[in-house]
Amino acid sequence: MTETAQVRYIDMVDEAWRIAEQAQNYTNTLGHEPPTQEVYEKVFLPTGIVDAAKTAKEGGNPLLKVFFNNPYGLQYRPDHKNWIPFRHGELKL
Repeated sequence: MTETAQVRYIDMVDEAWRIAEQAQNYTNTLGHEPPTQEVYEKVFLPTGIVDAAKTAKEGGNPLLKVFFNNPYGLQYRPDHKNWIPFRHGELKL
C-alpha cells in the first residue's frame, strides 16, 4: 500500500472520531441523552459524508449505526452512551 493510501484511511478514521466527539459535545450541551435519531439529524447529517440510504436500510431502529460514504461509520454503544468508529467497507490495499 502506498503511503498516500495509508494516510487517507487514517484520515477517514480521524474524521469519524472527530464526528463522534461532536456527538458527545452535542449531548453534553443538552444535559440529557437525546434519541440517536436526533443526534443523526443534528450532528451527523450536516457533515455531508453520511450515506443516508445505507443508514436508513441498515442502521437499525432505534438507530445504532451511521454509515459514511467511505469505509467507515459510527456505531452507538448504549451501555457506554457514546458513538465509536467502525469499518463497514472494504479497504483497497
